[in-house]
Amino acid sequence: MITEAGYSGQTEVYNDPSTPDGRPTIEHYIKKLLLVSDNDAFNRLYEFLGQEYINNTLHRMGYKEVQIVHRLDISLTEDENRHANQVRFFAAPSASLRRPKDTTGKLVYERPLQQSKLVYAERNTKMGKGFYRRGELVNEPFDFSKKNRMSLETLHSIVRSVMFPESVSKKQRFKLTKNDYEFLRKYMSMTPLESKFPYYDNENYWDNYVKFLFYGAEKNTSKDGIRIFNKVGDAYGFLIDAAYILDYKNNIEFMLSAVIHCNSDQIFNDDKYDYETVGKPFMKNLGQVIHDYELTRTRKVIPDLNSFRFNYTQ
Repeated sequence: MITEAGYSGQTEVYNDPSTPDGRPTIEHYIKKLLLVSDNDAFNRLYEFLGQEYINNTLHRMGYKEVQIVHRLDISLTEDENRHANQVRFFAAPSASLRRPKDTTGKLVYERPLQQSKLVYAERNTKMGKGFYRRGELVNEPFDFSKKNRMSLETLHSIVRSVMFPESVSKKQRFKLTKNDYEFLRKYMSMTPLESKFPYYDNENYWDNYVKFLFYGAEKNTSKDGIRIFNKVGDAYGFLIDAAYILDYKNNIEFMLSAVIHCNSDQIFNDDKYDYETVGKPFMKNLGQVIHDYELTRTRKVIPDLNSFRFNYTQ
């Protein structure tokens, strides 16, 4: 998947050194998104799908409050975020597509630059008592009205639909094949250190990376028998995790989703959030309290966890 830059604020991608052969792919972006909550991977998928498609599809599925309206970790205008890059897909040639004009592979799909005409509901969402703008403190509430939005209930339902599609209504099921579901579940539950491509070093990543519920800020080896299928988020002091937690050793399972806002000084954009001292300890304790309860709860139905076992070495 070759991403071109054709509008203000856009950047191109011709090569991805974290893949086995240097070629950027949708599959690889999804892996990075699930393994370490990679912002650039999100941006490339946002650009490929386009703002209108993402929001209209989720609204049709019943998630009416969702607003996905901007890329992550880069400051762009509303107009720039409405423009989606041109993308081209090539069948894999014998040599890598490492140069912009390398057409040794067959072009199989091309989507031109797009501009979103999406009309989304106006919001008046202001929080805190101040924020930093271009290095200067502004003593007034921070406006979240143009920021991405998804309720905790929606995120919980989406994770549930990926793990148990038959448990949600038909309109809330994604059009995925059996292999698609297995792929998503595998990389939702794989740890960064189990991944070969992309490779993550153990200095900056660890077994429990982005497994906030149950582990919090721990950097120890995962507990024997525990496997967590989840999706997290953290921004502006909000810490979010929606997880399906399995304990193969004790044959228990549960779904748990939580969000906490940990920004005690109520100042935004100062990079001073209480993730390590408040947010992650809360998530860890919450997950472990629920796990301890599940260990003692009498079950009418004994779960069969075999369908959620994967070979993480391949």
